[in-house]
Amino acid sequence: MLTQLEKNNQSLLDTQEQRESNARSYPRRIPIAIDKAQGIFVTDMDGKQYYDCLAGAGTLALGHNHPKVMEAMEQVIKDQRPLHTLDLTTPVKEEFINEIYAALPQEFTEKAKIQFCGPTGGDAIEAAMKLVKTATGKSTILSFHGGYHGSTHGTMSISGTLGPKEKVQGLVPNTHFMPYPYTYRCPFGIGGEESHQISSKYIENMLDDPESGILPPAAMILEVVQGEGGSIPANIEWLKEMRRITEERNIPLIIDEIQTGIGRTGRFFAFEHAGIVPDVVVLSKAIGGSLPLSVVIYDKKLDQWQPGAHIGTFRGNQLAMAAGTATIKFIKEQNLVAHAEIMGDRLMGLLTKVQKDIPELGDVRGRGLMIGVEIVDPTLKPSSDGSFPANPELASAIQKNCLERGLIVEVGGRHGSVVRLLPPLIITKDQIDDVANILKESILAGLEERGG
Repeated sequence: MLTQLEKNNQSLLDTQEQRESNARSYPRRIPIAIDKAQGIFVTDMDGKQYYDCLAGAGTLALGHNHPKVMEAMEQVIKDQRPLHTLDLTTPVKEEFINEIYAALPQEFTEKAKIQFCGPTGGDAIEAAMKLVKTATGKSTILSFHGGYHGSTHGTMSISGTLGPKEKVQGLVPNTHFMPYPYTYRCPFGIGGEESHQISSKYIENMLDDPESGILPPAAMILEVVQGEGGSIPANIEWLKEMRRITEERNIPLIIDEIQTGIGRTGRFFAFEHAGIVPDVVVLSKAIGGSLPLSVVIYDKKLDQWQPGAHIGTFRGNQLAMAAGTATIKFIKEQNLVAHAEIMGDRLMGLLTKVQKDIPELGDVRGRGLMIGVEIVDPTLKPSSDGSFPANPELASAIQKNCLERGLIVEVGGRHGSVVRLLPPLIITKDQIDDVANILKESILAGLEERGG
């Protein structure tokens, strides 16, 4: 065992490598061991402080150890409330449901049911798929290029990422992937407004074609802003068309709000940008106030499964429900949804200015505080839609340089070439400016290292 004097970044990373699975991912790109955390900052075992713009992959809406969240959890313990209740109800649970329902559009909640799932978003997606298949009697799921819905066997099957699938046989059948309106890298090779228009027409024609080869679907599932796919926001008109197309054909529309929900995109829920009402909403990450929690909320007409159709021992996490209630209340009281939109616009604006002088920033995009910067190689031939080839080596160098300068960011998207920022919603104007400056310095340093 390590003594306190021996515990530093490298010693803990060495121990982690010896004992943890080869499947671990974040420590390979962010090689630190965290000692303390408060708000937007984390401090590693060597005493270095960082801006945390990963924030638990969007889980930490209020940052680390927010006083309101800590107080709520402490009160549960002080009052000797149960910590684990399966799906038995409690006052803590009912208050949480009240807050979630109050945050959602009334048009949706007035006919909604809620299912508490296992503690991960992946389990909630699994539940949503079982729900719609049970209700419709169908098995086909329509998903999208670039979508990410989890890493369980079922959710991996409906996610676009190919890497994790290569070694896993027998994925869930009858999943079909549709073209997502990715403006920078148009799936049709044309770009611009026509991209989302063609996507809509293609999908509608496919559904109406008696020889499309695709059976009538049990559901369509999509992210309003693709997260792991590279912080790609869907065109608003396209979202409205997806709702029209599915509604006219009685196809349940599942919106995956696991990363976008609870204010992240400048609306409490990302689908509100389009003014649509989905059939199913899947929530996790931020709803637990930093603790594991996931739910599926859906139109009660779909509530046709039987008792025990989806269960899980840890679906009654009372501390997470209390922390989630406190988080939602604080976001409402402090108007952090509007703040996220303002801060996101500020950060996007600053990064767009950097982009004007650095062509390696192929695209700056996002909504609210869910932002992606796509790193490209402008010295190579562009594609037919004008996009340049991905530059994952430079993206990795930028991430490394950011870490050295005290900023934690993630890389993702196509070929791992998108630098992603998911700061807590409490980030201030001055902190936004610091983050933008550090990122700019890190980009310039990466270019210099590579002879740019």
